[in-house]
Amino acid sequence: MTATAFLETPPGRRLAYHKSEGAGPTVVFLGGLKSDMEGTKAVHLEDWARARGQAYLRFDYSGHGESSSRFEEGCIGDWHEDTVAAVSALTDGPLIVVGSSMGGWQALLLAKAMPERIAGMVTIAAAPDFTEDGYWASFSDEQKQALETVGHVELPSDYMEPYIITKRMIEDGRTRLVLRSPLNLPFPVRFLQGTADTAVSVDTAVRLLDHASGPDMRLLLVKDADHRFSDGPCLGLIEDAVRDVMGTN
Repeated sequence: MTATAFLETPPGRRLAYHKSEGAGPTVVFLGGLKSDMEGTKAVHLEDWARARGQAYLRFDYSGHGESSSRFEEGCIGDWHEDTVAAVSALTDGPLIVVGSSMGGWQALLLAKAMPERIAGMVTIAAAPDFTEDGYWASFSDEQKQALETVGHVELPSDYMEPYIITKRMIEDGRTRLVLRSPLNLPFPVRFLQGTADTAVSVDTAVRLLDHASGPDMRLLLVKDADHRFSDGPCLGLIEDAVRDVMGTN
């Protein structure tokens, strides 16, 4: 395992990353909310890419993993800036973007920011617009009031310690929504979704598929797979999807 490297971004955040040199296109893994680059999927794909001689990048958003800042200070826009900074500074040429959960939203934001760089996309339980359609839509009047008076609410998670959701995250999320306006994905796209996912629903996956436009877009539903999507068969499906959008299957 190589040592973690660090990138100083224009806004002054310090991002931890691992980069493997190899042939293009570069595979870039975008993790989920409060996940980090040491997760099963991120590390598995790195091993897979190295075995193929494929260029690969995984990194921690600010407030995640080994990067600077606290999670509670961040928002979707900050993590989008981190993604653009990492991709711009650390990669060249075409990209295959793999986004998990919140990373799926980040992948879609990256596609809007630099469509000319993206050669293919794979999402795993993509969670576009979740701050509005998941959090805000489900908040009680008391929770909405707490956002105004306290500045945050604490939400339980099935997968880790509670999430601290701030007023800034909700308000910034409204400026980053991708399901309210045209979303063109002019490259091969594979959406992967487990039917036993308690964090992102199948309805969300279908809504994304229906909303987005593009010449080569497919949704694969995996019966009984949960939000982690990290067991052996699911990891194999991720590999297949990456090969598929590369056109190497």
